[in-house]
Amino acid sequence: MHHKKAGRKLGRTTSHRKAMLRNMVTSLLKEEKIVTTDAKAKELRSIAEKMITLGKRGDLHARRQADSFIREGMVTKKLFEELSPRYSERAGGYTRIVKIGHRPGDNAPISVVELVPVPGEKSQKKEPSTKKK
Repeated sequence: MHHKKAGRKLGRTTSHRKAMLRNMVTSLLKEEKIVTTDAKAKELRSIAEKMITLGKRGDLHARRQADSFIREGMVTKKLFEELSPRYSERAGGYTRIVKIGHRPGDNAPISVVELVPVPGEKSQKKEPSTKKK
């Protein structure tokens, strides 16, 4: 039975798992989209949403808590100054996991984890150029 066993071990030691998740959260908040395996994506989602919620709180204690987890100071600054105001009206669900297939080497299921765009916000995607043939 698997009662009261929260979280996935991901085949790693505790210290390796914590370090990996800290790096992944930092990368997700910095780049706003990363590609990883399904299991890692599901673990990453809860931590990333907690970081954005800390950013929405916005007080000094929340900033210090986020800074103790996030690896780069500039990413913490981005979290509190750009990402938190973006999701100020949203009550959760800041991330999206999209399954994109399987990895060629070991057939592991792969997903894209991305921050959900806010309606009305300008998209970062480039428009396809309209060339005449």
